[in-house]
Amino acid sequence: MKAIGYYSSLPITAVDSLVDLDIPAPLPRPRDLLVRIKAISVNPVDVKVRAGAKPADGQARVIGWDAAGVVEAVGPDVNLFKVGDEVFYAGTLNRPGSNAELQAVDERLVGRKPASLSFEQAAALPLTTVTAWELLFDRLGVPPGDTTYKGTLLIINGAGGVGSILTQIARQLTGLTVIATASRPETTAWVKEMGAHHVIDHHKPLPESLKALGIPEVDYVASLTSTQQNLPAIVEILRPQGRLGVIDDPETLDIAPFKRKSLSVHWEMMFTRSIYETPDMIAQHELLNRVSGLVDQGVLRTTLKENFGTINAANLKAAHASVESGKAVGKSVLAGF
Repeated sequence: MKAIGYYSSLPITAVDSLVDLDIPAPLPRPRDLLVRIKAISVNPVDVKVRAGAKPADGQARVIGWDAAGVVEAVGPDVNLFKVGDEVFYAGTLNRPGSNAELQAVDERLVGRKPASLSFEQAAALPLTTVTAWELLFDRLGVPPGDTTYKGTLLIINGAGGVGSILTQIARQLTGLTVIATASRPETTAWVKEMGAHHVIDHHKPLPESLKALGIPEVDYVASLTSTQQNLPAIVEILRPQGRLGVIDDPETLDIAPFKRKSLSVHWEMMFTRSIYETPDMIAQHELLNRVSGLVDQGVLRTTLKENFGTINAANLKAAHASVESGKAVGKSVLAGF
């Protein structure tokens, strides 16, 4: 089958940072679906792994953690899907990824593709949606679907992939006042389109910007980037007994200043359930199915912003470069081989 991978961790500008491959098709495990990939999207984790995780000598690594496609075969223990079903999912870190014509993935990580979306539109959603959903509801403890639940949520980097869907989920499925950060006219417009009640500039001091809104303290902060740099401001703006959710990779995270306010810190990594095959791993299947229904009802929408064309090494390199630039808005996808 066709695939895109890498033999060495190289800068994306290097000729061989990503290369076209012809490799054997995967064999599904008992609870696996074998999915024919129709579309993929690119996330910061793709960039981090490609740049920092060197494959074994002589081996190519195929990455990719967002996909939409059609079930081509099923393992003997599969009971959630059948051949021909249209699906979307984000897979796991410790198995070959979605940058290939065929991928084997555990059915407990897979959801029914929204019928109202194209494969490209659907591929933009899984990883960021699982991350945002788990961060807001599982980690920060906001009750899902309870629009009477009040409070304030600050989303740092509202225009990125996770921020785009987190803004929607928080606005549509809770009673929270949603404040998101953005710094350019196009990102500010995008965040407002996603449903933020207020937008502030993350290049300006956060405490002063919030005070200008008449909201000096917030109940929750979703820190999606630059957590280490923003930590003093986060301590200041969180209400006593407030909660911080983190998804990025600070070199250090000194939370000693959180003690006086009894603030809590919650890590979110959407691959935890799949890496450890936790007893509740099927929660990601259930979550994606629920989101699929919400999309088809018009409650949530795709965060697709840019299509980089067919799935090949050249186009995938361009998508990686876009993500690395730090200026990407929403999600970038590729479709077809």
